[in-house]
This record gives sequence, C-alpha cells and structure tokens, in this order.
Amino acid sequence: MKTKKKEDKKLTKDQAEKKILTLKKDLFNLRFKKVNNQINNPAQFNEIKKSIARLYTTIKNTK
Repeated sequence: MKTKKKEDKKLTKDQAEKKILTLKKDLFNLRFKKVNNQINNPAQFNEIKKSIARLYTTIKNTK
C-alpha cells in the first residue's frame, strides 16, 4: 500500500488521521503475516512506516 507524497500534502487533517489509522491496521496485519511466514514483500514495513511519518508531518504543518 503505497501513498504518494503529493497526495498526502493535499489531505485535510481529518483525512490524514483516517489514513494513518488504516496504515496502522495494515502494519498490524503485516506483523501477523510475518510471524506466520506469509509475507510477500518485507519492504512494505518501511514503506508504511514512512507513509505514516509523512502524514504526521502533514498534520503538524497544517496547524
């Protein structure tokens, strides 16, 4: 699940917070897949974490 930088900057604060919640759920599910050796793309962890950080930055800058 990739998010694009330009798309993240256009989101409102509420939209960014909702997207963060969905990304956190995805990260949670990936951890379970990792434990069960069902993960296809281990690079997804870093992509999701970076996306969450980008969204938090967007929220911080919109105040």
